[in-house]
Order: sequence, then structure tokens, then C-alpha cells
Amino acid sequence: MRSMRSQIRTLQHLEPFSLPHRALTQTPRFVHSSSRYNVSASPIPKTTAPQMLPSDFSPQSVPPPESAPSRPAPSVLSKLPISSVLRSYLIMRMSSSPALLTFCFNVLRRMLDSKSYLTSIERNPVLAKLLKGTFYAQFCAGETASEVKANTMAAKQLLGYDGMILEFALEVLGGTKPTEAEIKQELEVWKKGMMQSVDVAQEGDFIGLKWSGLGRHALWLLQNNQPATPEMWEAITTACDAAAAKGVSIAPGAEEEITNLGLESWNLELQKRYNTKEQGRAVIYTTYQCYLRGISKRLADHLAKAQEGGYIAGVKLVRGAYLAHEPKELTFDTIEGTHANYDACAEAVLKGQWSDVVPAPAPSTPFPAVNVVLATHNLASVQKAQAIRATQLVASPPESLPRLTYAQLQGMADEITQQLVQNATQKADKQAKVVKCMTWGTTTECLNFLLRRASENKEAAMRTEDTRRAMGAELMRRFKGVLGFA
Repeated sequence: MRSMRSQIRTLQHLEPFSLPHRALTQTPRFVHSSSRYNVSASPIPKTTAPQMLPSDFSPQSVPPPESAPSRPAPSVLSKLPISSVLRSYLIMRMSSSPALLTFCFNVLRRMLDSKSYLTSIERNPVLAKLLKGTFYAQFCAGETASEVKANTMAAKQLLGYDGMILEFALEVLGGTKPTEAEIKQELEVWKKGMMQSVDVAQEGDFIGLKWSGLGRHALWLLQNNQPATPEMWEAITTACDAAAAKGVSIAPGAEEEITNLGLESWNLELQKRYNTKEQGRAVIYTTYQCYLRGISKRLADHLAKAQEGGYIAGVKLVRGAYLAHEPKELTFDTIEGTHANYDACAEAVLKGQWSDVVPAPAPSTPFPAVNVVLATHNLASVQKAQAIRATQLVASPPESLPRLTYAQLQGMADEITQQLVQNATQKADKQAKVVKCMTWGTTTECLNFLLRRASENKEAAMRTEDTRRAMGAELMRRFKGVLGFA
């Protein structure tokens, strides 16, 4: 099998992917970076090898003949190139050390802000190449269409992923009230970037975005729960039309709670339009942050509206990304509370059943058709979802189950992603797939984003010990193999 690097080189004939010029008042933000998925991660297991996902229920699981020679089970990380395993181990080792992580933050921040030729990423090509081969390569998909398409294709072919979440989003950090000309410019930047993202995506992929990326005026509208302007709506529906025609889904990210009610209203309007039974799938998803105490009731309300409107509810569950910025009374006091809420919401939508946590608006309300994305690095939550689906596969044909997507970040939790890809139950589940979330942008843009997200939530950034252990065990396994001890 050719290496991922060699496959990438064969695809360099693709057209350049010219990134749109960013307005000075906007900063690129790629949804759910390493500090965002696992705000409430489970305690790290003490075992050195990754835990396995359930597979006993798979109808395709056939035991080997008794006469077959006994062989050690293959490592779930064996498909990863050695360069990827080593890079992941070193970066996760850094992330798991508070002192080392802080030191690297400071060094990278100085590089990004430096005007000196020697220490500037923009001016020093050697330094830029070094960073692109390490931190950038770990978390990002590429700067051009050639890089994005080659990396995503290689990931699917070599690593077995069923699709990608390509993250394009613009983050509005505030600023003065925009003029009419600035509103128009910010809108055009967003629209151009979205259309380029849809063009790069393949059938079955997702596009991640922020509605606030439409500009400062859009952020004001969202925070005041106001509808989009006709010009904004035209840009949004143009991108959604293109995605629907290509078989791509749109997964807007959640934001701070002050913004969420507005963006959820926009999402529901789009779901009515695009998530039709004739379409047969959810084109538009709503992201629900499960660290919020009231999110399960909002989820129940949105499910009831989908049932009433006769469309498919698109549900993406995350633990949350803005815990440090939310009023304490809105969030759970403990990690365990967030875990329980996430798993209860996931169980309701996977089983298609109302519950005490996700209650029906009336006793006789049917549960709507639903498509689900479980975006999590939490092994316990993945195992619970797998157990539910395995039980369902015994009683029902795979085609009757709701569409389910498991999602993890590029460069994070590869041991969980590979277990999912190689799991017998997962292979039998024709309505489920496994995707990786990849961001795109220049080296400077992406590193600025990653550093800002990690700085906001260092606790989550350091919660990488399980992946470090898995990569360390894989390195040791390969080393022993070279010495003939495998």
C-alpha cells in the first residue's frame, strides 16, 4: 500500500484553492478545535492500551475455524503512518504537561506576532515549513484545493473514514458597528468561502460553519434573536442549495448561549426547507451543547416541531465549547452532570423515544424522523451508542435505523476513530459512518485559531493522556516488531 504522502503527491494537479480575503474585523474560526469537543471528558483509564468497542452483536462476526493458528489481534492503530503516530505522540505528550503546554503556547504566540525575519512564520520559510509539518499537519487539512482534496481522499482510502467535516467558519470577535459597505463585504467573504468549501467536499461529507461568520451585523441579529436580512438569507440558501444538490450536509456550530437562540431559529427555518422526507436525509443540522442544563428541553421542543412540520430533525450533539464564558447557573456544576445529559440525549435520539430528560410535549406525540451526529472524544459515550446500535441491529434491518455519524477531530482520538472504523458492528451498520473533522486555512490562520481556542480552555487541551498512551503503545509495538518480538 502506498503511503499517505505518496498518494498526496499524485493529486497535486488539482486547481488551487484560493482562500477569500478576510475582513480585518473577522478572524477565521474552525469549529470544534482540540479545545472544544471534550470539555467534559471522562476520567482517563489507567490501562495503557485503548479500550475496545463492543462487537459481539454484529451479524457479520464469525469466529475463526478451530484449526486456524492463533495470532495476536492486530493493533487498531496499525493503519496510521509511523510519521503520524510519532507526531501525535509528541504533540499529545506536550499537551498533557501543563508546564510544557504553556511554554509552547508562549513560543508559538511570539512567532505568530513577530515582525523579525528569523522568528516570523510569515517571513521565514524554514520556520513556516517546520510548523506546517508538525502542528498544522496534525490538525488541519490544507491551504489549497489540492492539499484539501488529497488529504481527505488519502484519509478515506488509507484510514477507512467514511467522510469528513470540512470546517469553514468566520469568527466575529466584536468591533464597531459596520457600515453598509462593510456588511456587504463581510457577507461576500463568507459566501465565497462557503461555496469553495462545498466545491471541495464530496458526497456524504459535512461542512462546518458559524452563522456569526456572516459578519458583525449577523452576530448582532443572532444575539437579539432577529431573522437574517434578505441578503444574508440569499447567501445562506445559495450555499445550502449547492450542498443539497451535491449530497453534502451543513452542520452549523453552536456558540455562546446568548447567540444560540437566534441561530437555532435560523436552523429550524432551514430544516423545514431542506430536511424533507423527499430529500431522505438531513441537509441541515443543529448543534446542541450538553453542558447546558436546559438544552435537553430545547432539543425536545425542536424534535416536536420536526414531527409537526413533517421534516427530518438533524441533531448534532457536543459537550460544549464555551463553558468558561457561560453564566454558571446555565451549566451543570460537575463533569458527571454533563456526561449524564449527553448520554441521555444521545439515547433518546438513537432509540427514537421520548424520555424524562428529552420529554414529549404531549403524551401522544410521535417521535420524528431524525439523523444524528455524535461529535465526541469520550470513549464511554461512544461505547454506549455502539451498544444501543448493536442491540437494534439484532432486532431490525440496518436500513430501518436512523442515520448516525460518529465524529472526531483530525489529529485527536485516533484510537477511538480507528476502533470505530474497524469494529464489526460498525461495518454491519449500513446507516452509520465515521468521519473526521478537518479544518482548512493558511498556517498562520490555523495556528492563531488553535492557540486561541486552547488558551481559552487549557483544561480540555491537556485532557489528551489517553491518546498519548495509545500512541506510545503503538510506537512500542512497532519497535518490537522491528526487533522481531511482535
